[in-house]
Amino acid sequence: MTQNEIVLVASTSIIQEGKVLMIKENKATVKNKWNFPSGRVEKGEDILEAACREVKEETGLVVLLTHTTGIYNFISSTDHQVILFHFIGQITGGFLSLQEEEIADSKWVNLSNFESFKEEELRDAKVIRQIFDAVKATQLYPLELFQTKLS
Repeated sequence: MTQNEIVLVASTSIIQEGKVLMIKENKATVKNKWNFPSGRVEKGEDILEAACREVKEETGLVVLLTHTTGIYNFISSTDHQVILFHFIGQITGGFLSLQEEEIADSKWVNLSNFESFKEEELRDAKVIRQIFDAVKATQLYPLELFQTKLS
C-alpha cells in the first residue's frame, strides 16, 4: 500500500533446519536480486495476513508466523520510503511453486553461509543484512506486538 509516498511491506523469513528460503526477483526494477518473500500490504489488509498472503503468492507455501524481527524504515533501491514489517514463518502446507512473473528462482541458504551474498546480489542489502543479523542473534519478538484488525 502507498500512502503519502510511503510503501508498507510485509516480509517473511521461512526458516527450516538451519536454512532460510530466499527468492530471486524477476521484476524489471529489481531483476535478479535476492530477497525474502515479501510485498505490499493492500488497503485495509491486516499486516499478518499480508505476510502470509505474499508468501503463498510468491512461493506456493502456506506459513504460520511465529515471531517478528521488527519494523524497518528505509529508502528502497527504487527510491520509495518503505516501512517493512518482517516476520519469521514456519511451513504448514503447500509446496514450493514460484510465481514466475515475479520470481525467477529460489534457494535454501544455510544461515551460516548467508554472508556469502554480495551486496549487489541482494535487494536493499543493508536491510536484508539487518534482518539476517537479528535472526542469527535470535533477536525475535512475539507477534502479540501486532494488534489484530479492529472493526
